[in-house]
Amino acid sequence: MSEITNFRGETSSVSDSDQIDTSVSALIARVGERVRRARERKGISRRVLSEQSGVSPRYLAQLEGGEGNISIGLLQRVAIALDHRIEWLTGEEDPWTSDAMRVGDLFSSSSVATQQKVMSLLAPEPEANLRAGRICLVGLRGAGKSTLGALAGQELGLPFVELNSEIEAQSGMPVDEVMALYGQEGYRKLEAQAISRITATHDSLILAAAGGVVGEPETYNSLLTGFHTIWIKASPDEHMSRVRAQGDERPMAGNPEAMEQLRSILTSREALYGKALAQLDTSGQGVEETLAGLVDLIRDRGFLG
Repeated sequence: MSEITNFRGETSSVSDSDQIDTSVSALIARVGERVRRARERKGISRRVLSEQSGVSPRYLAQLEGGEGNISIGLLQRVAIALDHRIEWLTGEEDPWTSDAMRVGDLFSSSSVATQQKVMSLLAPEPEANLRAGRICLVGLRGAGKSTLGALAGQELGLPFVELNSEIEAQSGMPVDEVMALYGQEGYRKLEAQAISRITATHDSLILAAAGGVVGEPETYNSLLTGFHTIWIKASPDEHMSRVRAQGDERPMAGNPEAMEQLRSILTSREALYGKALAQLDTSGQGVEETLAGLVDLIRDRGFLG
């Protein structure tokens, strides 16, 4: 039986080509699934992704269906349009299931309770110690993170910090200008640096993170490790109405599909926000009622030590 040599100089029998074909097919399917999920998280249609990447809608449809053997160059275009690194689309481990990357398939298939027990056993010190009295509110824009965080800070005697304000102080410019000048990647770097700085300089505080903090796996893992995280939830309709009540018409301006996109983003991020230690649903509740619920949750869960 003849043999073939791969790029590492290793030899294998020609009959192993079937296994190679299977591996390639699995890679193509994996990349297609990752692209589809990333597009949904970003809340854009295939048509919009096509316009931003320069890859035809038909090619994207084939790719997402696991049928398109896309070139590296075109995949890089797609990754850039999705604000992704190309390796996030091709690697065997999905960065958005990063817990699985840390401890393997057994960990990823276990229950949330089991995962938390394993993480506490593997941590160099108890996770409660790592988080100290730091609390972070996560969730989509319009959930009420800033309002609740500031009020809870006053009631509990804790400093309140908005992550975007820290980024603006660090960069010396508004977040919109940071995005315009440095793009999503530049913003994510500043976001990671701000979280590291806050963790190093505060033992106790309430932090309100931007809704897209889940967009960078390493940064989000750092947040989950260093803070007691609380997912502030609300219905899509309330997210939108609260943003508009603040005088921000951007979500709806010239975009009749804004509500559908918001629902899609919320759905695609639910599993990521669900990694938070606790959840607080603000739907249909006033500020005073919700604030009382948040303060009680923080105290009952012992997040302040």
